[in-house]
Amino acid sequence: MEKPTNRVFSGVQPTGNLHLGNYLGAIRNFVGLQDTHECLYCVVDMHAITVWQDPKELAANTREVAAAYIAAGIDPKKHVIFNQSKVPAHAELAWILNCVARIGWLNRMTQFKDKAGKDREKASVGLYSYPVLMAADILAYRATHVPVGEDQKQHLELARDVAQKFNNDYAETGGTDFFPLPEPLIMGPATRVMSLRDGTKKMSKSDPSDYSRITLKDDADAIALKIRKAQTDPEPLPETVEGLEGRAGADNLVGIYAALSGLSKAEVIAKFGGRQFGVFKPALAELAVEKLSPITGEMKRMLDQDRSYIDAVLASGAERANAIAAPIYSRVREIVGFI
Repeated sequence: MEKPTNRVFSGVQPTGNLHLGNYLGAIRNFVGLQDTHECLYCVVDMHAITVWQDPKELAANTREVAAAYIAAGIDPKKHVIFNQSKVPAHAELAWILNCVARIGWLNRMTQFKDKAGKDREKASVGLYSYPVLMAADILAYRATHVPVGEDQKQHLELARDVAQKFNNDYAETGGTDFFPLPEPLIMGPATRVMSLRDGTKKMSKSDPSDYSRITLKDDADAIALKIRKAQTDPEPLPETVEGLEGRAGADNLVGIYAALSGLSKAEVIAKFGGRQFGVFKPALAELAVEKLSPITGEMKRMLDQDRSYIDAVLASGAERANAIAAPIYSRVREIVGFI
């Protein structure tokens, strides 16, 4: 079976409130990889249910993520857009990899500790083991590259460990080098966008304050209001990038401007250094509206008027994804000894 050399896999959870961090840290990067890689972009609905989801909202959010992919510029004819639950290889391979992964590896996963909180005994088994499902997502396609944020690097390292152990464990039956060790792609100056209300915390779908994030459904007025209310300090912007140290709110807004404009932080500081936030924030709001409004408008059009198109994209994508994953999983079955 021929190995891919340039295959990208990544996904976004359909848990509502897609925001600027999802766009700058993930979706925009997905778009940029289209010309250089074979891309599979997944709506990871199986990951979403590691915590309880309202079924109607899950279905709506799945369409919303798919619409965001398309509106942002991913071409569903050239690349594969699908939802995870429609391709059986994800769940089936995850079980085999659960038997390869070690409990000690999962115990080191910091995101479980963060998401489970103090009462871990009440967390779902899925929340604990979902890094193994993430490994299966990637390895089901023998993907070679995964665009990830800094907070996902640990999970990709686990996927590499699982792939290596599988290859070693089943070397005698053809496992040697069967799974490539996927490489991380960490891209862009704002891969980690912080909360508008607290520059020390990551922008999050789950933050109780809607003013902490700019969502991909916000109109121009909402974007301007949220940026105007964003956390800063009384001092003007510094004259150098080094002057942003210890000023989390200012650093976050400069980073967002840099990412949206394609400039470096140093270039943003050269343009606005010494000016008050009363000048900088309106400029940032104008830029954000310019970049996000076309995506927001197209998402709204599809979700309001063309849901059948979204569903058709997901169905076609699932067929194409399954055509790649099914023979890979079939070979895994042979290697493991299933008859």
